[in-house]
Amino acid sequence: MMVVMLRLLFVSPVGLVVYLALRTLGLGPHVAAPPPPVAQREMCGLVLPPPDAAPRSVTGDPLQPCRSPHATGFHRDGYCHTGPADGGVHAVCAQVTDEFLAFTRSRGNDLSSPRPGFPGLREGDGWCLCADRWREALEAGVAPPVDLAATEDSALEHVAGDALRLHAARVPGR
Repeated sequence: MMVVMLRLLFVSPVGLVVYLALRTLGLGPHVAAPPPPVAQREMCGLVLPPPDAAPRSVTGDPLQPCRSPHATGFHRDGYCHTGPADGGVHAVCAQVTDEFLAFTRSRGNDLSSPRPGFPGLREGDGWCLCADRWREALEAGVAPPVDLAATEDSALEHVAGDALRLHAARVPGR
């Protein structure tokens, strides 16, 4: 109805004048203002922070850097935080083990071999892992220890929190 009314008003210059006069008097069709921004969103009964909020760890605290001798994380900034472009959800900060490195190599992701710009990982190195790969390693019995303070809470959408806590690494200073 509103669209038809607007089309009728704009078919002639007189219609435009009538429309503007009605708007000036506070009459006629109005466009509602957009709702105010939502500070929080609800998902599965949980209130989550807005998407642009600072990343949080699985402990609920601000996300800490993943201790790695290499530029790790999807964004290569040292943090295991994700975003819409990160299809692999590189959210788990793990201290890789030789067993895990052999496992992931058998799955087609060789993290231990040097390549240009990447010297390869060694046992004990910190690295942001894909949450699903860490879960696969868990199921295979080779899940590496996890730095909970540097593991983003988005990992909980892929891995049970209890499993992460059972594999918590002892990280000096945390």
